[in-house]
Amino acid sequence: MATFISVPLKKSSEVDLVKPLSKFVTSTYPASEDQGEYLRAVEELNKLRKSALGRPLDKHESSLEILLRYYDQLCAVEPKFPFSENQLCLTFTWKDAFDKGSLFGGSVKLALASLGYEKTCVLFNVAALASQIASEQNLDNDEGLKTSAKYYQLASGAFGHIKDTVLSALNREPTMDISPETVGTLSLIMLAQAQEVFFLKATSDKMKDAVIAKLANQAADFYGDAFKQCQYKDNLPKYFYFQEVLPVLAAKHCIMQANAELHQSVLAKQKKRFGEEIARLQHAAELVKTVASRYDEYVSVKDLTDKINRCLTAAKKDNDFIYHDRVPEVKDLEHIGKAALVKPTAITPPLSQKFSDLFEKMVPMAVQQSMSIYSQRKAETVNRLVGTMREATNLCNGVLASLNLPAALEDLSGDSIPQSIAEKARNVVQHGGLQSIEQLIKDLPELLTRNREILDESLKMLDDEETTDNELRTKFSQRWSRTPSGDLYKPLRTEGANFRNILDKAVQADQVVRDRYSTHCAMIALLCKPENELNAAIPSANPTKTLQGSEVVNVLRSLLAQLEEVKKERETMEGEIKAVTFDMSITFLTALAQDGAINEEQLSLGQLDQLYGSYNQRVQASLRTQEELLGKVQTSHQEFSSLKQSNADSNQREEVLKKLASAHDSYMEISNNLREGTKFYNDLTEILLKFQNKCSDIVFARKTERDELLKYVSARSFQAGEGVSCFTITFKCSLQPLTLKCFDYTSLSRLLSFPCRYYQMPMGYNPYAYGQYNMPNMPNMPYMPYQTPGQGGYPGTAPAGQPYPGYPQQPPQQQPYYPQQ
Repeated sequence: MATFISVPLKKSSEVDLVKPLSKFVTSTYPASEDQGEYLRAVEELNKLRKSALGRPLDKHESSLEILLRYYDQLCAVEPKFPFSENQLCLTFTWKDAFDKGSLFGGSVKLALASLGYEKTCVLFNVAALASQIASEQNLDNDEGLKTSAKYYQLASGAFGHIKDTVLSALNREPTMDISPETVGTLSLIMLAQAQEVFFLKATSDKMKDAVIAKLANQAADFYGDAFKQCQYKDNLPKYFYFQEVLPVLAAKHCIMQANAELHQSVLAKQKKRFGEEIARLQHAAELVKTVASRYDEYVSVKDLTDKINRCLTAAKKDNDFIYHDRVPEVKDLEHIGKAALVKPTAITPPLSQKFSDLFEKMVPMAVQQSMSIYSQRKAETVNRLVGTMREATNLCNGVLASLNLPAALEDLSGDSIPQSIAEKARNVVQHGGLQSIEQLIKDLPELLTRNREILDESLKMLDDEETTDNELRTKFSQRWSRTPSGDLYKPLRTEGANFRNILDKAVQADQVVRDRYSTHCAMIALLCKPENELNAAIPSANPTKTLQGSEVVNVLRSLLAQLEEVKKERETMEGEIKAVTFDMSITFLTALAQDGAINEEQLSLGQLDQLYGSYNQRVQASLRTQEELLGKVQTSHQEFSSLKQSNADSNQREEVLKKLASAHDSYMEISNNLREGTKFYNDLTEILLKFQNKCSDIVFARKTERDELLKYVSARSFQAGEGVSCFTITFKCSLQPLTLKCFDYTSLSRLLSFPCRYYQMPMGYNPYAYGQYNMPNMPNMPYMPYQTPGQGGYPGTAPAGQPYPGYPQQPPQQQPYYPQQ
């Protein structure tokens, strides 16, 4: 009776993990010391996939260990890489485990850019291989029984986990082998077999008959649930696999129920209920007789039948001659209890005892994303504080320049270059003068053009691929079942539009800088001239030496010195603000571990307030100090101006000195702006190149997926004979004429290579299923299953809502056997 059901493995196409994952690592960790380690880990992951899926696996625990390690590694890397159709796009192709294809087409397969799909299929293979290992065990010893029960429960748990997660993992209709209906049924079958192994263990250990009866009855219950699930699901009976499984499940249910009755009869005999003993043995005999007559091809019950018949003969003889106890009806018998000693193994990674994460140091994507947003928040905070201080300094310089300070205090002689103007002139020359600025301005259009070209080329790749996708969608209609490129590229197009908007704003900023340069160009050129030419260009005026040493001059110099001190403090503070560092990854990792999610905004804002709160207060204090000092400077300057001798020459000289001071400040600001602009364009080039690579990767993945789907759709169209000329061939066999249509000469030659005879197939199996499924362009032809003399036909699928033909029914008084839906 030791017939156990195992599941075939799914087959996968080869996938290159190295290129896309390595590209992500190098772009995400460009200067990281861990980059080399991550790249080696990518190579190891690729090797692990080839070991787990790229070769036939032995029915051994070492092969299962490889599969478990690969599944665990997939679970570990999933949160650390942005696997999705529009980011890190890896297309995985798997064939249906049960669909063996047809004469004219290959087996059903599905290609998806989803790591969840890969995980689901790998877990299916874990369950399938576990079922095969369990079925190969020697059940004549304890070790084999324990191992078998362990792996059947693992298979049941794995199939059950797929049932609960497959739809959310794929976000589309899966192939039939991993559909919730199929894996749910397989999970029940594996659980029933695990329970049967415990029954065998209890029998081997000669446990009490009451216990063995309950174990057997529970196994019968599990087999009945699996049979019901298998029988009443619309799609499952289409599989040849389930056509083979159905009679085994029906037979196993009867056998387990017969065993339960057999051992319960022993209990009845012990309690001197001889009539009940006979009734149970008669019921058991009927059950095994049903199995022998209908399912003998799949399960042998000769030994069990002989045992039951011997017990029944002895019981009847004793009752007829000694006890004369009334034999009750089966429906009046007390219901046998149940004892479930098995349960599906929980799928909680890591499943492998030898698992070690290849990317242990890499933080999850949730943490990476939170770190990225935190970095943006930090940069915004730093820029706000630094920008506030720089604006205040520029305001201060502008006010002083408008008052011709400190030049007015240094120009009391009226005929020499003020010291501050001389210093400003030397500063401009040291920074490269006009030539430096003009070269920076000249470089900007070239940098802008380069960035525009990269962006345009990136978006063109998306446009071209989307156009092709739309054309194929129009051609194949609903059969073109993948996600529309237009929907998939929305985030990338939004990102591209954002880059274009940034470039447009940069162009406006460039123009502002050029306009400002044009305004101050003449005065900047004057500052670049030698000292004697500069002095000659500044008009002379009457001396005001009488103001030298006056109180108002001393007050102004003191105020100006204090303002210089304020500006120096800001420079120091700016360096401190930029130097602040804090590793938020630990905070985010802790939050993720504790709560399962990261409240980035709350954590980031709290930390930034701790880091920069005191600096914000110091910046505000600096602004208040400057405002107070500038007010005093303006008041003192009014008094200073009223004491100076005012005439046309002095006014003209003062106006030139003001323009020179303002030109210096503008030169420094323009120079800084242009250098920042150059850096901005160069940094943007790197960002746009990454964007281009992202577009290139997804377009390449979409093209690969498109080619696979095109092959599949074309094959199905060819198989259906859409627009293809065909040949009609009639085979005149001994049973009945058989007419087939073939669509090309290759198919014709394959047909002619088959001998014209029928092979005996399992009862009820029809390889072409003409009676049930009408193939395109082919006539409906009744199927007449071949039967050997004296052999009953294999029962077909029952009509909806009706029990399987010949399937033993439970006594009416008992609870309904199948769960009510």
